[in-house]
Amino acid sequence: MNKAELVTAIAHTTGQSKVQVHNALAAALYALTGAMAKGERVTLIGFGTFERRHRQARVGVNPQNPQQQLKIPAARVPAFRAGQELKDIVDGRAKLPTFHTPSPVKKSASTKKKSGSTKITKKHKTKKRR
Repeated sequence: MNKAELVTAIAHTTGQSKVQVHNALAAALYALTGAMAKGERVTLIGFGTFERRHRQARVGVNPQNPQQQLKIPAARVPAFRAGQELKDIVDGRAKLPTFHTPSPVKKSASTKKKSGSTKITKKHKTKKRR
């Protein structure tokens, strides 16, 4: 599944437009990438943990010429560790729960706008008879 297919699947599941889903996904990935660049760990309970790890410098072998050794510099790399719930679902030990779209928030009576059916009453003056 690529990003476009993911956007389509989320839009179908949630009933939102693809543009809304694309913007939300882009914002989520932006926030996740920014946090990892700062060295923060991002944990999504049940799904997994994204973090930045430090890879030590090492000596490698050139695959085109196995006699030649290469110096591989140290680097900071992204890493993902799957959560237990994700592992169980992927392995078949658990079922993927059904997704329920949240119902729209209903406005309370005090916040609802009244339509043009406002009733205006006039006080009737009674005439004094002389």
